[in-house]
Amino acid sequence: MKVLIKCFLLFFALFALLGCKDEIPQKEIIRPVRAMQIGDPSEFAKLWFPGQAKATQEVDLSFRVAGPLVTLPVNVGDTVRKGQELARIDPRDYKVDLRSAQGQLERAKASLKRAEADYERVVRIQKQDAGAVSQALVDSNRQKAASNRAEIRSLQAAVDSDRDRLGYTFLKAPFDGIVTATYVENYEDVKAKQPIVRLIDNSQIEMIANIPEVLISHADYLKEAGKVFRVRFDPFPGREIEAQIKEIGKEASKTTRTYPVTLIMDQPEDIKILPGMAGNAASTAPPSGMQGQSQMVIPETAVFSPDENKTYVWIIDETSKKVSKREVKTGDLLDSGITVREGIEPGEWIATAGVHYLKEGQEVRILSASTEEVAK
Repeated sequence: MKVLIKCFLLFFALFALLGCKDEIPQKEIIRPVRAMQIGDPSEFAKLWFPGQAKATQEVDLSFRVAGPLVTLPVNVGDTVRKGQELARIDPRDYKVDLRSAQGQLERAKASLKRAEADYERVVRIQKQDAGAVSQALVDSNRQKAASNRAEIRSLQAAVDSDRDRLGYTFLKAPFDGIVTATYVENYEDVKAKQPIVRLIDNSQIEMIANIPEVLISHADYLKEAGKVFRVRFDPFPGREIEAQIKEIGKEASKTTRTYPVTLIMDQPEDIKILPGMAGNAASTAPPSGMQGQSQMVIPETAVFSPDENKTYVWIIDETSKKVSKREVKTGDLLDSGITVREGIEPGEWIATAGVHYLKEGQEVRILSASTEEVAK
């Protein structure tokens, strides 16, 4: 009887547990998505973007060979021309090596002449009297001449190498520029590839400006427009320099969600911009025809085509954080993304990654920063 009661109680508890499990509501998964807010092109004329100056060319020069430094005629701040001598290693040892290699080459050439003369002589005798000279002797002389030719090729390579090494004892400027650092003192023993002089080309200045994710899609138009940026450097707050876009970065910073855009400008005559100077850049105005345009540029990863005839994006409602599919009309493919002629407006949020895993009405969590946070 007790066993029967225990079995009944166990069955009742199991039934109650299963009943409770069916009543537990399923929690909806909120998917995190990478997203961006569509920017207004007119923002380029309102915001200043921080950046830092850099030289168009900069290099640490070093010797390819080692030795004692005997000449260092330049100092920090000196202006140099392309091909000008900047430093010299004592060339005496390298001259000795070159003369030694040249002497060995001359001896080898003389040996080749004797070997060729001996070979021609035994061949001539063999033709006149086949039994006077053995074939083995003919073959031996031919092999000796061939061996001498191979030795000459090797010694010629050694001479060329020693001549190059002698030339490497002179350090020359690869372009016009300014010496910004010297890393050694004269008469010091230097090693191969040891930095000797730092040289920069300051005829033009570049600036890496950080453009917000929401506005980078319009950079292609500004690049085509030419010198539509003005740049102010902190040491010269009252001076603006015209600049244009040289290069648009393809990867955003993971912390600030900004893209590096390289601006390039001519070095002003009245002031001197040096690498490392901080500043800000802004466009003078949106390019002609860009103001108020309906055409937007978005990442290629934001569009999807469930069928061949229509293209869509996921619009994210800013309040509910739910996505809805919307048809768009796309256009040209640019460096910064794909153009959209119809379907989205400035200020709207769209998903830019993982679009094939979303569904209508799904709630999401936006991973990217807002326009105001990024612009600051």
